[in-house]
Amino acid sequence: MKLLCTGGAGFIGSHVSEAFLKDGHDVHIIDDLSAGKRANVPAEATFHHLDIRSTEAAALVKTEAYEMIVHHAAQMNVRESVKHPREDASVNIDGMLNLMEAGRNHGLKRVLFASTGGAIYGDPAYTPQDEDHPLCPVSPYGVSKLACEKYLNFYREEYGIPYVSLRYANVYGPRQNPAGEAGVIAIFIEKMLNGEAPVIYGDGTQTRDYIYIDDVVAINRAVMDIEGTRIFNVGTGKETSLNELFRQIQAHTAPSIDNEYGPAQPGEQMRSVLDISRAERELGWSPKTEMSYGIRETVQWFEKSQSRARTQ
Repeated sequence: MKLLCTGGAGFIGSHVSEAFLKDGHDVHIIDDLSAGKRANVPAEATFHHLDIRSTEAAALVKTEAYEMIVHHAAQMNVRESVKHPREDASVNIDGMLNLMEAGRNHGLKRVLFASTGGAIYGDPAYTPQDEDHPLCPVSPYGVSKLACEKYLNFYREEYGIPYVSLRYANVYGPRQNPAGEAGVIAIFIEKMLNGEAPVIYGDGTQTRDYIYIDDVVAINRAVMDIEGTRIFNVGTGKETSLNELFRQIQAHTAPSIDNEYGPAQPGEQMRSVLDISRAERELGWSPKTEMSYGIRETVQWFEKSQSRARTQ
């Protein structure tokens, strides 16, 4: 299949692109490199340095007639979305609509959408949150992802383009960018390897569901074999507080360095943990990576990356 992977120079997108290439797909990548890195792009992929909102991106979709869009490009920093909601909507909503409008009359048959499993639900009415949980996002980022899912449903109803939405929990692993709030594990690791104390905003009791990148890649591959429109949570079903997360990272980096606490941030929900039983039941997928292993692998990647940077 001829695929367009948006955000394919980023953390998740580059790993997913690699997997699809190994599966024999013809993979094209669009990325403006605002957060991703050119070095992350697989050599076998065709790379286009473009903003997904641009007329050039729309022209590319029309010319290449991609059968499927795998949409990972996004503004994904919750705190930035609170500060700049119009920019968040511009990237996340307008960017996707630009590609969908270009593709709907030029061969587009399917969409695989990277959604959010924490921000789209908001603070839980019950836990773990399943796909039928009320959708009450408390940040512009969550609102924009919800809007994208609604637009995709419009394109399904109006133009017959099915989609799969993967509502990711907090994904971590090698290549994660420590420059954004979405990568708290990467932020903590980089700071502690540099001898700095990471800051936990709030009291550290807020919880998230953390899932390793290999398990995310596995479900992206699994949904390629299903037909029609489906929505799946992608997490572990396990709730981990920021305090506990810090302790696990501390054990693999710098046991002598303690964290600091800062003021709670606007737009941040207190709890998030996903029910993944639908994916287990319908796809035969389940996460395989224990957090202790995932953090160790991520720390080792950051250590190697810093070592390479020092010798260059």
